[in-house]
Amino acid sequence: MDNNKAENKTLKKFEFFDVTADVGFRAQGMDLEEAFQNAARAMFEVMTDTPQIKPTIKREVMVESEDKKALLYDWLSELLFLHDYEGLVFSKFSVNINQEGPESFRLQGEVWGEEFHQETHEVRDEVKAVTFHLMEITEDKSGCTLQVILDT
Repeated sequence: MDNNKAENKTLKKFEFFDVTADVGFRAQGMDLEEAFQNAARAMFEVMTDTPQIKPTIKREVMVESEDKKALLYDWLSELLFLHDYEGLVFSKFSVNINQEGPESFRLQGEVWGEEFHQETHEVRDEVKAVTFHLMEITEDKSGCTLQVILDT
């Protein structure tokens, strides 16, 4: 028993290390809706070459959230869900955003794409999740910029 205790005293309990498994992007648009569309395109560009995606399958998406950041998170997460569970990748996006109340935003969107096939689509990084980490939304008279970090 004493030998095990002596060995445990020399072991580190834990250590920290750098993680570089995330991808960040900034998406711009003339308005919030266009920026959301471009953010979706950026997320799929992390996964594959989006110009190679044929817009043959259409899906409708509706999300409601308490603020714009949560709406962006929910929008991208819903698209990631469609990718993970239906095997779809998207290249064309249409978004309509309405503020329903002081703490209520609704996004209604349409997305077009196709089933992902390794034979015809470039395999890039797997996106595991959308994060709130360092998420920013900047709107001014020149347009809108969104900053997002994806867990890959």
